Amino acid sequence: MSQYDVAVIGSGPGGYVAAIRCAQLGMKTAIIEKYSTLGGTCLNVGCIPSKALLDSSHHYEDAVKHFEAHGIEIAGEVKVDLDKMIARKQGVVDQTTKGIEFLMDKNKITVYEGIGSFKDATHIDIKKTDGKSETIEAKNTIIATGSKPSTLPFIELDKERIITSTEALKLKEIPKHLIVIGGGVIGLELGQVYKRLGAEVTVVEYMDRIIPTMDGALSKELTKVLKKQKVQFNLSHKVKSVERSGDEVIVKADDKKGQEVEIKGDYCLVAVGRRPYTEGLNADAAGVKIDERGKIEVNEHLQTSTSNIYAIGDVIKGAMLAHKAEEEGTLVAEQLAGQKPHIDYNLIPGVVYTWPEVAAVGKTEEQLKEEGVAYKSGQFPMRALGRSRASMDLDGFVKILADKETDEVLGVHMIGARCADLIAEAVTAMEFRASAEDISRMSHAHPTFAEAVKEAALAATEDRALHI
Repeated sequence: MSQYDVAVIGSGPGGYVAAIRCAQLGMKTAIIEKYSTLGGTCLNVGCIPSKALLDSSHHYEDAVKHFEAHGIEIAGEVKVDLDKMIARKQGVVDQTTKGIEFLMDKNKITVYEGIGSFKDATHIDIKKTDGKSETIEAKNTIIATGSKPSTLPFIELDKERIITSTEALKLKEIPKHLIVIGGGVIGLELGQVYKRLGAEVTVVEYMDRIIPTMDGALSKELTKVLKKQKVQFNLSHKVKSVERSGDEVIVKADDKKGQEVEIKGDYCLVAVGRRPYTEGLNADAAGVKIDERGKIEVNEHLQTSTSNIYAIGDVIKGAMLAHKAEEEGTLVAEQLAGQKPHIDYNLIPGVVYTWPEVAAVGKTEEQLKEEGVAYKSGQFPMRALGRSRASMDLDGFVKILADKETDEVLGVHMIGARCADLIAEAVTAMEFRASAEDISRMSHAHPTFAEAVKEAALAATEDRALHI
């Protein structure tokens, strides 16, 4: 029987990063993955392929709508080759997952393909695709089994017309009318992909606004921008049935007045969130407790109820984000090596990769009000930047929330071009407990989108933004 210092179950961003860090710290490490490719949801059917399609569709939209303004003329009609677009996306996925294989080899991590199932706290049975099984022994185990798309109990997913994000990444045709149930990150990103390619898109959301967990100002601005792009929104609508009739999908929902609304389309994307995935884990055999919502219970050190077994990522509490899982994987590895790492969950940024991009870190304005924190706010519009005018990316703003007395930055919320990258500046500043004045006094290159961060800090410090 093969013996390891650490076994990692699941090879998504949390799992493979945990394995690499364990190996770097001198531990004999194994990783167990049920699928034939490494990388988990993020690399195979999540973050990476969705960004590939977002970029491809963005290029198409630019060619159709914006090239002429830049003095670029295209002879003939601009057409979409969806098959080629999907193939390019798959090429990006294949290259990325092969990169993870390389990293496993480089760090001398043993890879097992199969379903990892606990026999007890230190033995894991690996059921392989050919029906055979193998048992390994591990002093410590890290559970990183991730999540799966959620649905509503009355919706039958046929994965042809009534689909999840997984199927939406490999459609054979551009929908005529895509109905998206859920106004969160996944629904909006994939909705924008197909809207750009020519589909009519209707978003049905139970809450009274999209991206409801983010700052209200971001939700309002993104709604305005997407409406300008002709995305339809049915907010405060409770979906009660989704039925397929041939190539037609019929969604029925009650609006906030209780009136029934019927929406017909040819595809329906169910994007109501994700749920922890623990099937086949046999957690009970190892004494690992799972709560009523399907999440594995952990303490502040990410230990489960069994002290030598840890859990990270989507399978535990907190935001379901790849970079959160990576930080947790690193934390567990370093703890096992006797180090004292830390994670500040308030400083895990959230991003929506629509265009304009949406990004945030720290407290929202609504949270500060609820907590009774005295704060001040500074905001700067992207359209006031020379860089924004040069690239024709005028939508959005940066908003900085700072403590009214100390000026410490409490939250940064932004929507605009390249905000997915800009948010790192805010995370860095808040990690070092910077004040709004600190940011305002740092030199920002001109002309850049990042100047909006400096200007918002100036606005928050003394209400003295220079360019508005």
